[in-house]
Amino acid sequence: MTLARLAALHGVATSYAPSADRTVPVPDATVVAVLAALGVDATTPEAVSASLATAERAAADRLLPPTVVHWQTPSSPPPPPLAALPPGTRVRVETEDGGAADWTAPDPRGAARGTQAPATQASHPRAPGTQAPAAETPDAEAPGRRASDPQAQDAAAPGAQASDPQAPAAQAPAAAAPDTQAPAAQPPDPEAPATHAPGTEAAPWPVLPLGVHRATARTPDGRTARTTLVVAPERTPQPPARTHGFLVQLYSLLSARSWGMGDLGDLAELAGWAGRAVGAGFLQVNPLHAAVPGTPTDPSPYRPSSRRFPDPVHLRIEDVPEYAHVRERKRLDELLKAADALRRSVLEEGELIDRDAVWTLKREALEALHEVPLPPGRRAAYCDYLAHQGQALEDHATWCALAERYGADWTRWPAGLRDPRSAATARARRELIDRVDFHTRLAWLTDTQLATAQRAAREAGMAVGLVHDLAVGVHPEGADAWAQQRTFAQGMSVGAPPDAFNAGGQDWGLPPWRPDVLAASGYAPYRGLLRNLLRHAGALRIDHVMGLFRLWWVPRGQEPTAGTYVRYDAEAMLAVLVLEAHRAGAVVIGEDLGTVEPGVRESLSRRGVLGTSVLWFERDWEGTGRPLPPTAWREACVATATTHDLPSTAARLTGEHVGLRHRLGLLTRPLAEEQAEDAAEVGEWLGYLARLGLLPEGARGEEGAVRAVYRFLLRTPARMVGVWLPDAVGDRRPQNLPGTWDQYPNWRLPVAGPDGRPLALEDVVSSPRLHGLMRVFAPAPDTATTGARPRTAPPGARPT
Repeated sequence: MTLARLAALHGVATSYAPSADRTVPVPDATVVAVLAALGVDATTPEAVSASLATAERAAADRLLPPTVVHWQTPSSPPPPPLAALPPGTRVRVETEDGGAADWTAPDPRGAARGTQAPATQASHPRAPGTQAPAAETPDAEAPGRRASDPQAQDAAAPGAQASDPQAPAAQAPAAAAPDTQAPAAQPPDPEAPATHAPGTEAAPWPVLPLGVHRATARTPDGRTARTTLVVAPERTPQPPARTHGFLVQLYSLLSARSWGMGDLGDLAELAGWAGRAVGAGFLQVNPLHAAVPGTPTDPSPYRPSSRRFPDPVHLRIEDVPEYAHVRERKRLDELLKAADALRRSVLEEGELIDRDAVWTLKREALEALHEVPLPPGRRAAYCDYLAHQGQALEDHATWCALAERYGADWTRWPAGLRDPRSAATARARRELIDRVDFHTRLAWLTDTQLATAQRAAREAGMAVGLVHDLAVGVHPEGADAWAQQRTFAQGMSVGAPPDAFNAGGQDWGLPPWRPDVLAASGYAPYRGLLRNLLRHAGALRIDHVMGLFRLWWVPRGQEPTAGTYVRYDAEAMLAVLVLEAHRAGAVVIGEDLGTVEPGVRESLSRRGVLGTSVLWFERDWEGTGRPLPPTAWREACVATATTHDLPSTAARLTGEHVGLRHRLGLLTRPLAEEQAEDAAEVGEWLGYLARLGLLPEGARGEEGAVRAVYRFLLRTPARMVGVWLPDAVGDRRPQNLPGTWDQYPNWRLPVAGPDGRPLALEDVVSSPRLHGLMRVFAPAPDTATTGARPRTAPPGARPT
């Protein structure tokens, strides 16, 4: 019990419940290893007792947690941890915009007293991109977990209540605050004791600007505590109206100008066409994070070197302004010919996308472009970018430069270079300054082309524009793991426990963030990550969004079955997410497929985070087990027919995905049994679509059935409907087949037609099959007009 208590104080589960009637204990060795990764010694009974005593003493002595969340609402009460401070405690909040505000913890017999400093009241600008809180009633809190909750056995976050999956650490119920405001006054001395008489009327918690602030509390008996105060709006921005768009893996969409894989120029072209020609409101792409260099490079976009910076392999070389000013044109012409051959090998000769070959050509071209001096205006823009990105970009570029010399695995570098803050690393940075500048320049160029693509989307009339994707984690040998190594749990990997689809569990090979270090830093690494991803995004998709609440940690060298859940302060993670999305004006989409503990979807929805609903998974699981009627689907979601990890809709309808898995030895049952079950499921759906009148083409045509699936999605109340681009042209091949490595060409296939022939971007946008599907999404004719199709862009959004 002592070990269990210690684990609970640090958010480490000692058991988990995969179902309501089954609880699985976590091995003590796993708990000890996970605690060690959190800096807690539990190797012996004596060490456990000592660590427990230390943790309990720290909890008892702690006035405030390291990070406090305040949801900004009209007449907001103080955050629970501040409301629970001893009566008379003075709290001063120093806001990120340079203002200040003061508040006094209430006496149980009276009211709180609070003022804002005159300078703050007179000139308290809201942070850029923020707005006054909307005058609406706060959403009701989600109910606590019931005793039947499958995760009821999980340990709660340190100090959190087990009944709430997003309960913050040690937050007491909020004290009510009156709706009256005291007149402006001189700021009180935080050192002075409270002087208001019990029972007298006083000002409520002060209205603070949205942002990340510092709060200092001083109790009447002289104790002091400091915390990061995150003031966030209640909800993320929402899509302006029901909208549809495309889901595409950018690398897979080559055009006549691509260098062997899809690039940011192709993305801008697709966005411009989709918004104007077919009325699309968004374009969701795979993660464009920087990959770990090497030969071969890991092709998965979900295991990057850095999530903070994009990969320059996506650059359209000819669109870089310096391209026109390279004097040695002969070598560039040779590179263009090689790129043309690489593109033709994929589109015409059936070769796989070769990211390494593409990068070899682009890197040489970019070296030539780097020799061209930047003109004054672009030099100023580049310097602004460097100043804005600061240490994070310098670290990233330094890692890239060192990786060129010593290899991509930083754990094998000379000892002094394994620490980004060491004197040896500083010397190496100076020695490699030209290479560091090369890589910072590439990050800037990629950022500018991302901005161009988002601008193209919005100018084409897209309501949302680009939807970027945030991977769960990073490669343990990559740039982020090196630069932020104190933030990551050493010797741990993120994965998933055993379930019906993976009896042995999963190990994704991604080191998890330490929740304690995140909280102590005021979630600075997380804030910086989100801010960069949202720079040029209309929306952000978060892969495995359940990771904001808890993650399955697997000790290095152990099987995934030997892991356990570690809980994060979900309220703080959500508050930072909502704040940054609000500042960017961006929608947030959570990938919440698979096992989701009760209460998580409700918590996400309460904060405006849309979910992900895939047709084949939407059934009345608690009742008949039949397909869920469209009216029963949730509104707050992106509804789609498939994802990058699932069969295309054509493959699902024809059963070809079962044959593929059989050929690769992935089936766990006889082929005939799998085929019979798959055919029954598809037949049930087709019958349902026909009864709803959504299958006018009849059940024999697979193309008509694909259209019926998307007609069904349009019957749901979903705010966003996503069309998997390969579905639009009849592609039958999955982009990724989970459970395979080199048995299947994951992440290396171009978009293709029903016959498997690769299609260039120009072929895709002119595809009769695609246009037939998109007519399903066409708005109903407006009989009050001449019948002409409405413009897809609002007035003023189209270039003249």
